[in-house]
Amino acid sequence: MTIDAWIRSRRRHYVCVTGVHGIMECRRDAALREIHASAGMVTPDGMPLVWMAHRLGRPRVRRVYGPDLMREISRISPALGYRHYYFGGGPGLADKLSETLRAAHPGLVVAGTFSPPFGAVTAEEDEAIVRAINASRPDIVWVGLSTPKQERWMSAHRDRIEAPVLIGVGAAFDFLAGTKRQAPRWMQRNGLEWAFRLGTEPRRLWRRYASMIPRFVALATAQLIRRDRTVGRAENTV
Repeated sequence: MTIDAWIRSRRRHYVCVTGVHGIMECRRDAALREIHASAGMVTPDGMPLVWMAHRLGRPRVRRVYGPDLMREISRISPALGYRHYYFGGGPGLADKLSETLRAAHPGLVVAGTFSPPFGAVTAEEDEAIVRAINASRPDIVWVGLSTPKQERWMSAHRDRIEAPVLIGVGAAFDFLAGTKRQAPRWMQRNGLEWAFRLGTEPRRLWRRYASMIPRFVALATAQLIRRDRTVGRAENTV
């Protein structure tokens, strides 16, 4: 496993678990694109990205769903000795997440938790956060700040935090702590998780989805048309 190799070698990397929202943010923000390009791993968190990869000739691509990744690594951690730190969420959420995962996975080692303030922190406060994380000696720092804030945070702190692995998982903190409901599996498999989340948080998400989904569909369709035309021209020259 790649993450295990990073932990054993103490090589520092961050993982972007990225869905359509992250892709669309990257299109308009060159700095965010560079953050993704510099990640140790970028995984598709959403069936539309998986389907797109399949259409583009990458049939082995599978969804890496943030909550499932967190559950699986938590499951194997007691045997492997991984130490976890939970950074993010609203007041008390990281602590609740810790309690829930330790109850589900006896022997799970939680090195520490921290729910940062909603607004910007000062340089002195940020330095104190870094010192506290490093003092707890985690192997994996789970970052639940939502996209693109968590990706920016991981990139900015990659060389300051001594843990070998940072993983941005956004709403996984809420889902696994039980403070928000997850979409049923059938909706996840059919690319309808956005509809479930919109139904549960309409005021927060409707603007995002109203803008993002039509643009993604248009861009994906245009890319596939260009691909098909290129393939057709190549076949005609054979």
